[in-house]
Amino acid sequence: MHGAPDLPRRFVAEFIGTYILVAGGCAAAAADYRFDGLLGGHVGVAVAWGLVVAMVIFAIGHLSGAHINPAVTLAFATGRHFPWREVAPYWVAQVTGAMAGALTVAGLFGTESGLSVTQPFDVSDLGAVGIEIVITAILMLVVMAVATDTRAQGALAAVAIGVTVAVIGLVMGLMEGASMNPARSIGPAVATGEFVGLWAYLIGPIIGALIGVAIYAYMRGRPHPEGSHPDAEAGEDLA
Repeated sequence: MHGAPDLPRRFVAEFIGTYILVAGGCAAAAADYRFDGLLGGHVGVAVAWGLVVAMVIFAIGHLSGAHINPAVTLAFATGRHFPWREVAPYWVAQVTGAMAGALTVAGLFGTESGLSVTQPFDVSDLGAVGIEIVITAILMLVVMAVATDTRAQGALAAVAIGVTVAVIGLVMGLMEGASMNPARSIGPAVATGEFVGLWAYLIGPIIGALIGVAIYAYMRGRPHPEGSHPDAEAGEDLA
């Protein structure tokens, strides 16, 4: 990307972005707990996570790409949208940012709320892996569509991704937390000391993101020549 900051500055952007993401989501859970569900319980917390995602993408998307998710970074690299040599630095920034964000909220408000820790609440560990694969693949399809395809409306990326996170969280959050992001799960786990089923939230999103990027690459296919359109070509074939 022309004019993008150098790697150290993008590292800081990813650290701060993931810090804000996890601190915001954990703070929503803590506030809802402290004020007896005033935020709307599960619904309010899920919406808060989606809104924070959108906010972070608006804030740093033009600087680092706002991956804020190790699974997304790996999938971008696999799909040739990101250099492999920068995957490890991005992962370090994301995981440390997530832990710092969760620990900040734990220090301020305690851990009684659970800080939105992701665990298999109503499914087995393997069930959580399966769900994480499916929902992360869906998330990655949206990310690829709005962040890498020039035919999409780039300005709407933050809204589209934030809404996707919120909707999936509303639907699947009660069953297993709806992480879709290893860093997002590591942060609260470290802050609360609750590591039950954490492996599911490390493996599931990685597999799901890779599947999502592969599906999108297949659906997108080769770019059509300039000035052509799939519908127009189909019409010519039928003529």
